[in-house]
Formats: sequence, C-alpha cells, structure tokens
Amino acid sequence: MRILAIDTSCGAASVAVFDGETQQTLARESVAMARGHAEALAPMVLRAMKDVDGGFGSIGRVVVAVGPGSFTGIRIGLAMARAIALTLEAPIVGVSTLVAFVGPLLEQPSAGVVASVIDARHGHVYFQLFESNGRPILAPRVTSLRDAARLIGGGPARLAGDAAALVAEEARRDGVEFDASEAAAFPDIVALARIGLAADPETSPARPLYVKAPDAHAPAGDAVTRVND
Repeated sequence: MRILAIDTSCGAASVAVFDGETQQTLARESVAMARGHAEALAPMVLRAMKDVDGGFGSIGRVVVAVGPGSFTGIRIGLAMARAIALTLEAPIVGVSTLVAFVGPLLEQPSAGVVASVIDARHGHVYFQLFESNGRPILAPRVTSLRDAARLIGGGPARLAGDAAALVAEEARRDGVEFDASEAAAFPDIVALARIGLAADPETSPARPLYVKAPDAHAPAGDAVTRVND
C-alpha cells in the first residue's frame, strides 16, 4: 500500500509518499516555517506526486498528524488530507504528533523511557511518556517544564520533540541528565507514514487532538471537531 503523509502540526510543512510493500520512500519534502502552511502545502503535495508512478491513483491511504501543536497548522493539514482522501475514496488515518515525534527513536530501542515534548509556550509542554518499545506509560497532557522532568524520573531517558532541550535543561538543574541529542524541531514525515501504515483507520480517526483549549478559536459554524483531554 502507498501512503500519502501530511504534517503541518508544528514548525514545518511536510509531505511524503511511502510504499509499504517495498518499504521505500518515493517522495518527501519538509520546509521549516512558523506560518504560511496554507499557501505552501498544496504545491508540496503536487511536487511529491509529480514523479510518483501512478500519481494520486496509486495512493491507498492518507495519513495526517492531528496534534497537539499549532491550532492553525493542525486545521490546515487536516483539511488538505480530508479533501484528498475524499477525492480518492481512500481511508484516512490520524496520528498523534507526540507519537510521530518518538517514531524514529523507537526504531532503535535502548534502555529507559522515551518522552515526547512539544512546546505549549508559557513554560508548559504537551507531554507523553513511552516505554522503549513504544507502549504508552502516560496519556497526553499539558504540564510545566519542571513537572515534565519530574514525571520522566531519574532516567535513563531519551527526549523527542521541539521542547526536548527545554525539558533537558530543567532536569539538569536537578542534577539529572536526559538524552536530547536525537530530538528534532518537527516530526519525521516518513516515520509518520510508517506509523499510519500500521494504524487502523477505525481506531485512529483524522480529527484534531487538542490537549488543552487552543489560544485561537474557530469561527462559528466550523466543522472541525475538538478533542480535549
């Protein structure tokens, strides 16, 4: 099955086409940006599909990052992914951005836990803790930097996500060292595609995951469902 993966939930717009049968990445592009996702995303999708044999007709599933992260970015990615899936009559899968961040680390298991941390601003992070095999230990939540470090414990621990350096520094103040060397500013789009390939569309819906009420508010009549934990 070929996967079209889309992510605009954090500080980048990313698109990839991944072939699940051959385990090959057929196209990928990621562009770091704080804003402008709406203008950038459609051309990126067209560029990704341009050189893929069979084009859009070869896509068997659409995968999209559903947050937490940028309120506006999540809505943009979901709107594009839903439109493409509807046009292709293909199933669509939503993947938590917290899970997507830890994907590359789980491909290289090691002792200890893995924490996914996304900057929620004002000294807080979106946070989820996993065993080294990917099993969740804690559900997604919003917590302070200090409490995130305490929830991770005394280590060993690896950090993923755009707030990894912030949490590592907070832990260092208490004399604890966490490994943030593999942390990235935005999820690996191919890791997102791989996770979406393994997911069940029935249990991984493409709807936004907002772990707290967003700072921005949707206009009246907006059809996007909010999920608050």
